[in-house]
Amino acid sequence: MASPAKEIDSEGLAVQRASAAAATERRRSTAGELRRMEAEFAELGGRVERHRLELVEMSERVEVLRESIADLEFKASTVEEERAKEEQEIAELTRGLDDARQQADALAAKLSELNKHAAEVRDLRAAIEVQRAEAQARLSFVRENCAAELGQSLEELVREQPIEEGFDLDSSHVRVEELRARIEGFGAVNMMALEELAESEERLLFLTTQRQDIIDSISSTEEALREIKRRSRERFRHAFEQINKNFGELFQELFGGGRGEMSLIEADDVLESGIDVIAQPPGKRLQNVLLLSGGEKAMAALALILGIFHYRPSPFCLLDEVDAPLDEANVGRFTDKIVQMSADTQFIVITHNKRTMEMARALYGVTMEDVGVSKLVSVKFE
Repeated sequence: MASPAKEIDSEGLAVQRASAAAATERRRSTAGELRRMEAEFAELGGRVERHRLELVEMSERVEVLRESIADLEFKASTVEEERAKEEQEIAELTRGLDDARQQADALAAKLSELNKHAAEVRDLRAAIEVQRAEAQARLSFVRENCAAELGQSLEELVREQPIEEGFDLDSSHVRVEELRARIEGFGAVNMMALEELAESEERLLFLTTQRQDIIDSISSTEEALREIKRRSRERFRHAFEQINKNFGELFQELFGGGRGEMSLIEADDVLESGIDVIAQPPGKRLQNVLLLSGGEKAMAALALILGIFHYRPSPFCLLDEVDAPLDEANVGRFTDKIVQMSADTQFIVITHNKRTMEMARALYGVTMEDVGVSKLVSVKFE
């Protein structure tokens, strides 16, 4: 039979072993919880990094769009400058053409005058030649008569009797030579003036056609831009009105009352206007959505997202911890709406809320039966 001291030692040893086992189990549980928290922290870090990359990508897209807009504005201003330059060139060519026409008209008038004067000189020369031929014929006739009737030559008769004044053959000859020299002194006439005029008119017609093409192109481009803006405004107004209506209805369903609406900050141009989201939960005054609590913001955001899905449904929708800030009542409204909309859209919800899990058709989770070994498990509900 064991002594009382040994029994006491055995009981103490058993208590210590139980305490050690409990401490070991707590340490193992604490280590598992620490690993789970580290995994969640790594996952959160990955999400933050993905959001940061998405933000960088969106910033780059915005910058590209800004550069495209600046390029279009620059091209538009360049078109105006080119059109002004073309108009200036056309005006200069028009003035040059007018000058060429005036010069051609002057040259044509001068040529006509010269042709007229040359014709007069030719007529005068022909008349003088006729007179000279007649004079030579008469001179021959006189010589023959002198020889036949007077028995002496004309030269002897002239020496005896001088010729009357009024006939000067040399002076007439000199006059003819002067007229010939004057005709030759007129110089060459520019026969290319008409061809140059035709080339200038052809160039003017080409530039006028190009100018009209540019004007027509600018007009068609402006008309296309106006049509695009008109259609964009119509589609935006229609989408905005429908989504705003859906947002108001879903806001009341999710909050159990209240009022939610969207308004345009600048109603003059809807394409440049921002959107202000106004929310009034039950029992509160109307205020900007940024002034709501975390849960109210989440519910308002869900109402807006689901309102957009009502307007243009999508095959899939991923919701990540959207029910985390919601209380039990709001979680119920949220799950009811998800179940209602799941007929048209497949929802993938990442959550830790048990009530949200209850409405799912399939559950996917990660468990750790053995320390350091994760296992994916799934449950489907028929």
